[in-house]
Amino acid sequence: MAAETMLGKTVLITGATDGIGKQAAKEIAAMGAKVVLAGRSVERCEQSAAEVIAYSRNEDVDYLVADLSSMGDVQKLAEAFRAKYDHLDVLVNNAGAGFVRRNWTVDGFEKTFALNHLAYFLLTHLLLDMLQESAPSRVVSTSSGSSYSGRIHFDDIHLQRFYFVHTAYAQSKLANVMFTYALARRLEGSGVTANVFHPGLVKTGIFRKVPKVGRLADKLILDLRKPISVEEGAKTLVYLATSPEVEGQSGHYYYKKQIRQTVPPSYSMEDQERLWELSERMVKDWL
Repeated sequence: MAAETMLGKTVLITGATDGIGKQAAKEIAAMGAKVVLAGRSVERCEQSAAEVIAYSRNEDVDYLVADLSSMGDVQKLAEAFRAKYDHLDVLVNNAGAGFVRRNWTVDGFEKTFALNHLAYFLLTHLLLDMLQESAPSRVVSTSSGSSYSGRIHFDDIHLQRFYFVHTAYAQSKLANVMFTYALARRLEGSGVTANVFHPGLVKTGIFRKVPKVGRLADKLILDLRKPISVEEGAKTLVYLATSPEVEGQSGHYYYKKQIRQTVPPSYSMEDQERLWELSERMVKDWL
């Protein structure tokens, strides 16, 4: 996409201090957009913003700090964004992680589900009016190939009966897909599109923040399976956020810039609505 076509556009990217989020921020900023990074610490945000500016030669880069496993922080992020900006052209829901052990958030939610799904759900809701006012605009969400083996455990969403890192991660990544399908349906005719993608198996160190066993899991899950680079993994994200080829296209799952089919359970409108209603109940105190 030519740089000038992103001039005047504002793009918010969560999970932008590492991996494909940071790489996408670099490339989108290089196209002329104002890019706002969201990350968990001031230090990492400052460092990442400096890297984005150096790469893109675009000084119009900002950051906001939030721990998106906390719904209160998601709410504060939305409020801070609204206080500084008057429009939003692209929201990239990208922050995510896998946790080898079950962790509980400050809100009492299983952390994988909270960070990987509920944060997407809540942040999108809190910024939806800005997206609609800025239309044509886009919501792009990062899922994973793990979604193909996922199942929404409606009767045990926190996996209290049995927790395994892949079970939790796959559930959250399937939730990203189902949320996108349900969101796109609600946004029909609004000028706001919603799409979700699988970046491929990217070497990002997604499990390394977990002490001891996390590094082993990262080795087993990523290193031994020949992951792709962050540059390669970010391509579909950048494509969905910026390309005129997908203008007006909504409610799709992409891999390698192509629309792909997802698993049959993801297309169940009944389950999509059930997940939507469950998510609404879980985050109602912050809506």
